[in-house]
Amino acid sequence: MTHIMTHMHPSILVIDMLKDFIYGKFERVRRIIPNIQRLLNIARRIGIPIIYCNDAHYEIDFEVVNRWGLHAIKGTEGAEVISELKPEERDFIVEKHTYSAFHETELDTLLRGLKVDTVILTGVLTNICIQHTAADAFFRGYGIIVVRDCVEALTEEDQEKGLKYLEFAYNAKIMSLNELIAELEKSS
Repeated sequence: MTHIMTHMHPSILVIDMLKDFIYGKFERVRRIIPNIQRLLNIARRIGIPIIYCNDAHYEIDFEVVNRWGLHAIKGTEGAEVISELKPEERDFIVEKHTYSAFHETELDTLLRGLKVDTVILTGVLTNICIQHTAADAFFRGYGIIVVRDCVEALTEEDQEKGLKYLEFAYNAKIMSLNELIAELEKSS
């Protein structure tokens, strides 16, 4: 049986692990921090590119005005990646103004330049930014892996519904961190 990662060229997307979300509104999501740390350490060791996809809103952004209010405003401390997951020099950062990390950003160009064909999604929220990023990845022909214990929603119900939807609608491979690490280490 062929291992899932054998012929893939993945990148890890770290979505919205920002101070406003993790230290502010969404306490439940803190439990994924150690898992993402572990994954990023392994990815850096074996040379998988890491891309941070961060809300960097203007106060006039549609999402800010019409849905969520002020959060992750560009240039504020709340829009910074949490200290536990700080990007390193060789990592990439993509600023976004909507749920999707692809919408009107340079993410697709960056992934194609890195010759990535599969995105490994981590971060928050499973049923919002992870889901919309997965949709746009699917529409662009990328393979999608969602690391079950490296993504989180506001409730367990939202988490489970989100994961099921990602698997059904976008053919996302839902894996645990341990399963993914085993695959990554076999293929490195």
